[in-house]
Amino acid sequence: MRRQVVIDTETTGLEPAEGHRVVEIGCVELIERRLERHYQVHLNPDRLVSERSLEVHGLDDNFLAEQPRFADIRSDFLAFIADAELIAHNAPFDIGFLNAELERVGDSQRLADYTSGVIDTLALARRLHPGQRNGLDDLCQRYYINSAARTQHGALLDAQLLAQVYLAMSGGQLRIALNPSAVGAVHSNTVTSGTPVLRATAEEWAEHRQFLAELQRRGDCQWSGEDEDQVADT
Repeated sequence: MRRQVVIDTETTGLEPAEGHRVVEIGCVELIERRLERHYQVHLNPDRLVSERSLEVHGLDDNFLAEQPRFADIRSDFLAFIADAELIAHNAPFDIGFLNAELERVGDSQRLADYTSGVIDTLALARRLHPGQRNGLDDLCQRYYINSAARTQHGALLDAQLLAQVYLAMSGGQLRIALNPSAVGAVHSNTVTSGTPVLRATAEEWAEHRQFLAELQRRGDCQWSGEDEDQVADT
């Protein structure tokens, strides 16, 4: 069973070496590429948030002063990510900050000691799309993932969006359901052998053609899609 945790953080600033701290952790758990659970916590950093970071995530000092400290949630957080493969966008940033938090509470181990590895989706995106913008918003647009709710950064929302981006980049799955009630109906027919044949809806084919057109525009498409209707009817 492959267990992965997509993780994101929000912080008081850009450099843990300058004393900046984590103020939010957001995680979503993927088991065999299916979302199972999420984890979110806001943290009291015992310091002021920089103006630049406040503009990014909107978590102000008064709100954060009422939140638990990292030491209070350390055990629950480590239990959630234990033995999982972590997935993060610009992973050295998030991992560096979380390692610094572990060090502050006297933990001699690092995140790598609690997990089975790290996938950096920024590095993956740069390999797949060299010379292009590969921020999270750019990737959501490229893979037709709705990020309209991302008016400000938020660790849990960003982790949820990143999970969809990762699935699209690594295996072509463009959407994941965030809860069982969000799962749409599967349209299928059966042939005489009883083997199910999954058919795309008209809306899904239209979205697929739009995706291919964008790939063709960029010169990335290896298949024109001219035989789509034939494929759909087989």
